[in-house]
Amino acid sequence: MSTPIRFGYKASAEQFGPGELLEYGVLAEQAGFDSIFVSDHLQPWNHEGGHAPAAMPWLGALGARTSTIVMGTSVLTPTFRYHPGVVAQAFGTLGALYPGRVILGVGTGEALNEVALGIPWPEVKERFARLKEAIQLIERLWSEERVTFDGQFYRTENATIYDRPETPVPIYIGASGPAATRLAGRIADGFITTSGKKRELYTETLLPALEEGIEKGGRAEGEVDTLMEMKVSFDHDRERALQDTRYWAPLALTPEEKMGVEDPMEMQRLADALPIERAASRWIVSTDPDEHVERINEYIALGFRHLVFHGPGADQARFIELYGEEILPRLRAQHG
Repeated sequence: MSTPIRFGYKASAEQFGPGELLEYGVLAEQAGFDSIFVSDHLQPWNHEGGHAPAAMPWLGALGARTSTIVMGTSVLTPTFRYHPGVVAQAFGTLGALYPGRVILGVGTGEALNEVALGIPWPEVKERFARLKEAIQLIERLWSEERVTFDGQFYRTENATIYDRPETPVPIYIGASGPAATRLAGRIADGFITTSGKKRELYTETLLPALEEGIEKGGRAEGEVDTLMEMKVSFDHDRERALQDTRYWAPLALTPEEKMGVEDPMEMQRLADALPIERAASRWIVSTDPDEHVERINEYIALGFRHLVFHGPGADQARFIELYGEEILPRLRAQHG
């Protein structure tokens, strides 16, 4: 039996303040989205007009204003700004408030969100080791009464999370490389990655790494949710759909171009210099709903079963309405 496909909404925390973003989350549930995911950044990629509401209190508010959607982080870094024990407590509380509706998505982080607090930014190897240890500690805190933990990076002494759900909150790992993807396959409840990159990255690197991790973990393929953050700009006006991607031009910068950038003002300067075609290069930009769905189906064909749609425009209510009326019904007609 195939895994049901879910369709979610990505709340643009870097683009909207907490109150406005909350209203869009409510609209997304009403429009028929199954899930809502939000990033947890200290700083946005753009200084001018940027926002960065904290994900954990925002999810608490979203849960109170909605009733059916699954909600989570895509992603939160549980290794620098937060001690893993604080994350375990916060998501234990969210899971107790909204049982079965909360997901903790985690990743190794970005310098942009940590260095501003005076935190040294280590190499990839240490960031990955920290993530593995943080997940281990969070899971112990959710399953044991008193946890004394003496790890390489984190310590606890007789720590207890007193409020937690009967069923632990699922942990998803966000990854753009093979090592974290293998880890997701081996230990996590889900794997998160993003669209708009070369097809070979998915077919030759990430998905084989995920399968390898699942096999090493002795798990069945259906045990790991496969979540793709879909970068989509759909509008009846093509020029509007194209120009809407401008705010998110930092996503088009290469890792080399972004390397060492720790200031939103500098990130914005680099992104503003890109032509609009480059800014839009990672997005599915289209005006025809059938063509739009056809391009989304390319990711479903790869095996992704949880698609979370990120619309780039300033008018999110318009995006949510158009998707709810023209895109989601077509996808559900094809995939149930």
